Amino acid sequence: MRRRWLYGVVAAVLVLGAGVLFLTERPLTVSVVQPEREVALRIYGLGTVEARILSRVGFEVGAALTSLAADAGDIVIRGQELAVLHSAEQEARVARARAAVAANEANLAKADAAVVRARAMLAQREAANRRQQGLAQRDIASVQRAEEAQRDEDVARADLAVAEADLAVIRAQGLDAAAALQQEETLLGHHRLTAPYDALIVARHAEAGTVVKAGDPVFTLVDPASIWIQAYVDEERAGQLALGQSGTIRLRSQPSVEFNGAIARVGLESDRVNEERRVWLTCVDCPNEMFLGEQAEVRILTGTRATALMVPEVAITGFDGYRGTVWVVRDGRLARAKLTFGARDDRGRVEVTGDLPEGAVIVARPPPKGATDGRRARIRDAP
Repeated sequence: MRRRWLYGVVAAVLVLGAGVLFLTERPLTVSVVQPEREVALRIYGLGTVEARILSRVGFEVGAALTSLAADAGDIVIRGQELAVLHSAEQEARVARARAAVAANEANLAKADAAVVRARAMLAQREAANRRQQGLAQRDIASVQRAEEAQRDEDVARADLAVAEADLAVIRAQGLDAAAALQQEETLLGHHRLTAPYDALIVARHAEAGTVVKAGDPVFTLVDPASIWIQAYVDEERAGQLALGQSGTIRLRSQPSVEFNGAIARVGLESDRVNEERRVWLTCVDCPNEMFLGEQAEVRILTGTRATALMVPEVAITGFDGYRGTVWVVRDGRLARAKLTFGARDDRGRVEVTGDLPEGAVIVARPPPKGATDGRRARIRDAP
């Protein structure tokens, strides 16, 4: 009985040992990375539809809105009237300024006539003075009469100087009146809001009868030709970006359609919190009707490889963006290898650039638990 029990224990130990040996030494089946041809390296970015030229336009003065000539969705041309403010008070100021200009013109005509009269009087006094001086020299007229003639000439010359000075003052007042009129007319023009460029009206922020203050936005305008896609790209991948690179755009409202675009600007400042860089793509064949703020996905083509080994990032441990460790199969057994990597794509894969041992193939995803160096491995779907 005792011997039978001992045999049973030995058999159990042998079975258990065989099971452990089978579990730890049996070949692991793994998938490996295969070389690919014509590999497109793309970077993924998420962003929104924006406009490079966007203006929130309003009046430079405050008053009540009397009329609005446009609404959201309208296309307007440069100089087209959009809205008008109540302007009766300013029109009265303009009329007053015009009256001041007219009064100045009348005063100017009067001053001109006074100058002409003063010159005529001076010419008369000069002639009379010459006669009296000549008579006095021949002792025909008295010295007193000659002195009186000289005095009259001097007074006439002084009157002419005064008249010319009055004319200069009135001319200066005329310039001031014209400038005041121009100022009032300019302020009157500020009561009329016009489109600063050919634009699409995105929003109307006020209605007729509303009292608006100077600077309050009444319309939001965009230049339809300036609509583009603003996307955010992870800083780890942003180093491959360059102006002119092509990309595909997928709008949230049309997920089944891909549009073509190109990088028009790469941001010079990264987001310090999200660690992302902004890029802007112009769209070549996007629909005519675009909605600002709509979410968009972009995939930017940064390059191609004739042949490449692309390893999923999940299969790399200790990856610092340049080097990392992967599992490889060499001579039928698992081993670890530290490789160097290069460009990434939008599928979460990294290009192997060097240090792959000769005859080794890279395991495409982390092996099951219990994998150790030297463990036998069988390649699934081996070529």
